[in-house]
Amino acid sequence: MAHLIRSKFQNKLSNAATSVSNKSTAKVSGMMARMGFQAATDEEGLGFAACDDLDYDHRQGLQMDIMKSDEMGGGDTGEGSGEGGMGGGEDGMAAGDSHYQRDGTGPPLSASKASGLGEEEKSPKITAWEAGWNVTNAIQGMFVLGLPYAILHGGYLGLFLIIFAAVVCCYTGKILIACLYEEDEDGQLVRVRDSYVDIANACCQPRFPSLGGHIVNVAQIIELVMTCILYVVVSGNLMYNSFPTLPISQKSWAIMATAALLPCAFLKNLKSVSKFSLLCTIAHFVINILVIAYCLSRARDWAWDKVKFYIDVKKFPISIGIIVFSYTSQIFLPSLEGNMVKPSEFHCMMNWTHIAACVLKGLFALLAYLTWADATKEVITDNLPSTIRAVVNLFLVAKALLSYPLPFFAAVEVLEKSFFCERERTWFPDCYGGDGRLKAWGLTLRCTLVVFTLLMAIYVPHFALLMGLTGSLTGAGLCFLLPSLFHLKLLWRKLLWHHVFFDVAIFVIGGICAISGFIHSMEGLVEAYKYGIED
Repeated sequence: MAHLIRSKFQNKLSNAATSVSNKSTAKVSGMMARMGFQAATDEEGLGFAACDDLDYDHRQGLQMDIMKSDEMGGGDTGEGSGEGGMGGGEDGMAAGDSHYQRDGTGPPLSASKASGLGEEEKSPKITAWEAGWNVTNAIQGMFVLGLPYAILHGGYLGLFLIIFAAVVCCYTGKILIACLYEEDEDGQLVRVRDSYVDIANACCQPRFPSLGGHIVNVAQIIELVMTCILYVVVSGNLMYNSFPTLPISQKSWAIMATAALLPCAFLKNLKSVSKFSLLCTIAHFVINILVIAYCLSRARDWAWDKVKFYIDVKKFPISIGIIVFSYTSQIFLPSLEGNMVKPSEFHCMMNWTHIAACVLKGLFALLAYLTWADATKEVITDNLPSTIRAVVNLFLVAKALLSYPLPFFAAVEVLEKSFFCERERTWFPDCYGGDGRLKAWGLTLRCTLVVFTLLMAIYVPHFALLMGLTGSLTGAGLCFLLPSLFHLKLLWRKLLWHHVFFDVAIFVIGGICAISGFIHSMEGLVEAYKYGIED
């Protein structure tokens, strides 16, 4: 009897000492983790989770309760297996105890929660091919028409820049997605952010929790509105050069194009125009093929001697902005990756889309420049013979007008959410009524935005200069500067030395290109406006 009492007393003392020791170790580990040192390993985490203040007898009783509940669940379903079930014998007991102690969740998920997860999984997702098609639409748009103009001022260095921009934009797209994830206690990557704005806000916490989001929103609005302006500019330019004999100026054509775009102010969603996106893309590829076919038909006259290793110091920075702007897709990549069936295929998708874009853009730009050499114009279709030019340009104008609603609606959404949404506690009242209809003054603001794009297109009708300015101002920021900066800020402790080198190099090179491109684009616009130079 005395031996039994002494044995139980020793067991209690041993359990108490072990509990105190492990609690102390856990506190020290937590302090070290908060100070930035390596967190506890998985094995240590399991050890800490398996030890608490419960004494030995109560722990055994708790295990028996879990076993009984699992046994009852197995009897109801007719299955005697599973984690913590009776079919697992002693292993089942250990698994059930570990599950309880580690998670604090006790029994498995309820049926209602499981069904909720099932419904979430049933939400529509896109495949890697569909995601790649969306990225291709963004980086293979009609703005490739300005790439031969970049070769005019950069020669072979312009071709190298097309390849370099593809590599860098592919890399920054990947690291931007990496910033959406963090590791949980098991070392598994978990998506904790949903958008570019969320990443920016996370980098500015805790002092300025919303500053980063405001910066990204401003950059998005500028890029989207400038894209709308470019669509109006290119529509007026193409129509004017398609029918030069008509007594209609480029500004008048731009006004007529904008009149056709006014119904965009009434858009509630993009369902009504999304059906045309595939048709527009196919038409654009057909146009590219026609231009390349015409260039190949004049292969005997190609001016290889005009392509040199030289750059126009004044105008080459503008070409950098043009090339960067043609690869812009980072704005919607977080949403795209979040809607993929297999997000693990995102990297592969980015690789083949940017390789294809690099090959097609380089081939298109080089062949067009070899064909027209120093006579290459800002919009390459203006170099085509009049018999082909009118048909090709009409297709391009249709594509531009049908593409306009996409960036316009996106810009409207960002503006409404930032300034006219009561739920977000914005500066101005909600532009929607209680029945969900757009208020009259909200419709007026939308129409004002359409008119603003027209005024900009009328007073600054220079496609290449505007494209270079946009690429230098927002394209370089969204594609080069911010992704590399966010990657360094959020994942600094996990980056290898070559990742740090790439991020710093991209940030420095992107900053230099952005500043020089912006300055020279502004100088070009001022010069064109001062001397009345037409596009």
